[in-house]
Amino acid sequence: VQLQASGGGLVQTGGSLRLSCAASGASRAPMGWFRQAPGKEREFVATISGTGAGTNYADFAKGRFTISRDNFKNTMYLEMNDLKPEDTAVYYCAAGYYGSDSDGYRWWGQGTLVTVSS
Repeated sequence: VQLQASGGGLVQTGGSLRLSCAASGASRAPMGWFRQAPGKEREFVATISGTGAGTNYADFAKGRFTISRDNFKNTMYLEMNDLKPEDTAVYYCAAGYYGSDSDGYRWWGQGTLVTVSS
């Protein structure tokens, strides 16, 4: 299984970004997004079930971020709105588990950097 995250970049406070995670060899596996800010531990952002019917979010992501997937394209997305400087982090996609525990995920992508300027 290979995961390729993309879509990161520099955005101003209040702006939006959409991250993508292209998955090969992980058809319909549950997936998730995590992030790691400089000097901080990796933290859970959102997770989605294999069919896309089930989702769960970290408290900071509720109302601002939306996780989705297109199983025909084998791609997962994270739509991020109303971005804040504290959202600055490397965002990682992962597959093989549905939940917030990073230890449950079997496969990880390489990460994409999101920088939110104030």
